Amino acid sequence: MNGQAPYYHGYRFPPAIISHAVWLYHRFCLSFRDAEDLLAQRGITVSYEAIRQWCHTFGPAYARGLRRRRGRLGDTWHLDELFVNIQGRQQYLWRAVDQDGDVIDILVQSRRDRRAAKRFFRKLLKGQGCVPRRLITDKLRSYAAAHRTVLPSVVHSTTRYENNRAEVSHQPTRQRERQMRRFKSAKHAQRFLSVHGLVLNLFRVGRHLLRAAHYRVLRTRSLLMWDEVTCTY
Repeated sequence: MNGQAPYYHGYRFPPAIISHAVWLYHRFCLSFRDAEDLLAQRGITVSYEAIRQWCHTFGPAYARGLRRRRGRLGDTWHLDELFVNIQGRQQYLWRAVDQDGDVIDILVQSRRDRRAAKRFFRKLLKGQGCVPRRLITDKLRSYAAAHRTVLPSVVHSTTRYENNRAEVSHQPTRQRERQMRRFKSAKHAQRFLSVHGLVLNLFRVGRHLLRAAHYRVLRTRSLLMWDEVTCTY
């Protein structure tokens, strides 16, 4: 698998079926067995274990393609952390979204101290390649300490309720966590949620704010970009 396009050589099924299975799993709240049944209804016989392997192999490659094409996101970053129980141990899912609610990046860590916050800040800066105009967080002191070290020139706000956008963005994660009966490991959570967030960004076009015709145009554009990223056009 190179850094430019998915490499399908040696797979029995065509790229269109593989990409469709990965899309079903990450776009909707489905299990691997659900995706298997949906493909079977269309006359495609494939095991759920094969779909699992496709998601494991091709999901990160698709995510890299989507990340290259999305460009820079908004200049106001909302940051928040979520408690995730993984094999009896408490982990923390750090998430950043912009002012439009698009996921910028996520990072699963075992702590939420100053060092963890600094690590997340640096990951965001490396991924976006720019400094935000505003930084909005809750009152966790780790954010303030990391802000003084990594982003001292950025306006930092901790006003109550202002960070609701980041808190609401955790809802799809909780939904998938229940569907999957919790994540198997921190690595599993990081790998899945990194892909899941980018797919949500691509297909989250604000249906409630648009006329039906405009929504269909944007949905078609998103599907065309997915086909381009997965090399199935």
